[in-house]
Amino acid sequence: MIRNDTIASRIFDVFNTIFLILCAVVTLTPFIFIVAGSFASQAEIFERGFFLVPREPSLRAYMYIFSSRLLPRALLMSMAVATVGTATSMLITTTFAYSLSKKYLAGRNVMLTMVIFTMLFSGGMVPTFLVVRALGLLDNFWAMILPGAISVWNLIVLKNFFQSIPAEIEDSARIDGASDWTVFVKIVLPTSTAAIATFSLFYAVGYWNQFQPALIFIPSNTEIWPLQLVLRNIVMMTAGIIQDAAFDPELVQPPTESIRNAVIVFGTMPILMVYPFIQKHFTKGIMVGALKG
Repeated sequence: MIRNDTIASRIFDVFNTIFLILCAVVTLTPFIFIVAGSFASQAEIFERGFFLVPREPSLRAYMYIFSSRLLPRALLMSMAVATVGTATSMLITTTFAYSLSKKYLAGRNVMLTMVIFTMLFSGGMVPTFLVVRALGLLDNFWAMILPGAISVWNLIVLKNFFQSIPAEIEDSARIDGASDWTVFVKIVLPTSTAAIATFSLFYAVGYWNQFQPALIFIPSNTEIWPLQLVLRNIVMMTAGIIQDAAFDPELVQPPTESIRNAVIVFGTMPILMVYPFIQKHFTKGIMVGALKG
């Protein structure tokens, strides 16, 4: 591609660069403030209001939240929920989306109507709880996965993406004797790597951040509480709403604002550590969806 390097294009590049830098600053500044606040004292937080570097950094907030006996187990549980939940959701979403992408599927329009209907109307919390209880999933690991195992938006976008794959590729495989399952596993999925990585990230972030299913469906089994629910209880405890004996009573409680900031940092870092490894696929998946979806 030959670039038209004119004065107008240079001016545009300068303003575009400045605009992107401002967007990056606006995006990163709140997170840096939260990180700095997790190391600061209560007096400094109220005195300075806003700062990016604490005067006297301290690890008291992190020592306090790590003194909980529930935290290491909750971290492993959240990793299990995110991993198993993402795999389950992608299995259901990809197979359902591939089926709906075929116009010759019997009852396709009826199923699409039912799927789109759920985007506008839902049963609500009480009916969902009754269904979960009727299935015997209360205080069960799968209660954090199955009720929200599929996202209708992800399903529809992925269906449109599968429809954009040339039918001739699948037809040639079927002529060679490949079954529908073989075509799906060996042709469709490898062709859709970027899209699958993108939606897997969406599902993983959703499972990692959720705490309401555990709060509603797992009221008493603390052994399988996820990280977000434990961190929520830590924040509520520092606000004086609840009391939790799972923390070291000999450890002096640090400033409540520092604890809340440390909780935010601790709950966000795992996703930030995973994202760079799939950023390439994520960006490609977004572009493919913009071009073909």
